Amino acid sequence: MLIEGPFKLGVVDNDQTMVRELHLSFAPEFQHLPVTEQVSRVRRYVEDLGEAAAKLDENDANRRGMLMMQQIAEELLPHILAEEIVLNETIVVEIRPDLSFANLLNPQ
Repeated sequence: MLIEGPFKLGVVDNDQTMVRELHLSFAPEFQHLPVTEQVSRVRRYVEDLGEAAAKLDENDANRRGMLMMQQIAEELLPHILAEEIVLNETIVVEIRPDLSFANLLNPQ
């Protein structure tokens, strides 16, 4: 399921380290918006992800991916508001092979 948002996403598997990386870049059109509109779009994206995820089965891989992106977007939001993030750089999130997405979303 595709949900349009402020990010361009890519997944990179490093065969040497066995680490999966999520590469998150801000869409060029997002980078040029005023901060208030950037925050509004990220909030809308978080809401859209939550609504779409709620329609899927709890064990659905798409749902887990949506919830992971929702969590990442929520974590970035205050930093976008404070203008602490360089929007033309790529953020790399390392996903450890010994963790499932479910464990990332529901840390104990």
